[in-house]
Amino acid sequence: MTRPSGLSKEHVKNHPNSGCTQPEFRYLAIGKIIRAHGLRGELSVMLLTDFPERFENMEWVYLGNELEAEAYRLESHRWHKGRILLTLSGVTDRNQAEQLRGQLVQVPLEEAMPLPEGKFYLYELIGLQVMSTEGERLGAIANILETGANDVYVVEDDGQEKLLLPAIPDVVQSIDIANGQMVVNLIDGLI
Repeated sequence: MTRPSGLSKEHVKNHPNSGCTQPEFRYLAIGKIIRAHGLRGELSVMLLTDFPERFENMEWVYLGNELEAEAYRLESHRWHKGRILLTLSGVTDRNQAEQLRGQLVQVPLEEAMPLPEGKFYLYELIGLQVMSTEGERLGAIANILETGANDVYVVEDDGQEKLLLPAIPDVVQSIDIANGQMVVNLIDGLI
């Protein structure tokens, strides 16, 4: 899975496949502001994207939290000690830069980099109906926990957590985004 990590949501809607309320994602986080760098407003950003080359052609970034984002013109970028330093229009001193600490650096979903076949952004999995290989409906993916080893899908049914599924090949048999369904093999110890 490609992990854009922080995913922003603008408002909530009913997901057509789950019958439950799910966030409607509008942005993908590609970085997180760690701190100000220097005195002229540069921002030190930890990357959250598998596509760092995207900064070469970007004109705008969107800073915000999970509920809102504000557009900033990207004036320049450069690499420094494994992080990217961004200079944004209107951010001209260290104090202004420090006020942005912790904000997510985001792009609209329309600007998401295309993924290879069989790879998905995590937001695409939220709301999928989870079916066992025997055809039993188990619930819908309500959340994804990012652990060190592998992601874990939180499956809920009627608003109650029902199952935690490790995102490993032995468990996840197929993902069909178009039909809103994931088929899983319930290996010993999952239920």
